[in-house]
Order: sequence, then C-alpha cells, then structure tokens
Amino acid sequence: MRMAVIKLVVVMAALWTAIAQAEAEVRILASPGGQVGPFLELFERVRQSGERVVIDGPCLSACTLVLSTVPSERICVTRRAMLGFHGARSVDRRGRMYAEPEASQAVLEAYPPAVRDWISRRGGLSSRLLLLRGRELAAIYPSCR
Repeated sequence: MRMAVIKLVVVMAALWTAIAQAEAEVRILASPGGQVGPFLELFERVRQSGERVVIDGPCLSACTLVLSTVPSERICVTRRAMLGFHGARSVDRRGRMYAEPEASQAVLEAYPPAVRDWISRRGGLSSRLLLLRGRELAAIYPSCR
C-alpha cells in the first residue's frame, strides 16, 4: 500500500511539472531585432523549455528567428502581432552596411513553409522590410487563447 502511495505521488508530481511547463509562456511585446546570435540562443532555450511563445506586438528582424527555432504548434499571435522580415546584412569595420545574400537564403530556408512562401510571393528577403500581420498572419499562426 505504501509503495502504491509513493508511486501515485511521483506520478502526480510529474504530471504537475508537465502542466506547469505547458502553461509557461514567453510573450514578445516589442522587439526591433538585433544581433542574430543572442536571439538564436534565447529561442533555443525557449524551444528546450517547452514554453509557448505569444507574439503580442512587433517582432522584427532577428526576432523572427523564433519561427525557425520554436515549433510552430507552440507559437500563437494576438491582434497586435506583427512580423517584420528583411535580408541579412553585416556591418564592416568602417560602419558600412552590406547585404549577405547567402545568409538571407539560409534564413529564408529555415522559416516554416507558409512563412517562406509568403516572403517569396513578395519578392524575397531584401533591404526592404516586409510586414506580416492581420489576416495574413492569422492564416499562418493561431490566435492566442
């Protein structure tokens, strides 16, 4: 009997941990982007944690790498969500910015197919900022509940 109670407690503790993980979330309220490395590290930790990602405002540039790192079924969007995409670029020692077409292609290929197709239908990744929001975004990612 005592062993059955111990097993029940262990099972319930594991279940509680799973429920707590499933309810955890990361909320993106406004991100202008930035250096790719820190975003990839952050989103890899989020992917491993099992947390859900709520996009609840602008998620621009490197922030959109969340789409290629965290499984799509763990991402949802609100009415305020907006994704902004552009081509990869680097800055040289003199502060001049230049395009990185090979990196842009690698990033494009890493996005989920529906996002990749949306970007491609608009001419691909370039210096121009492409904004995915509203009904078009809601057709790709579910609304947060």
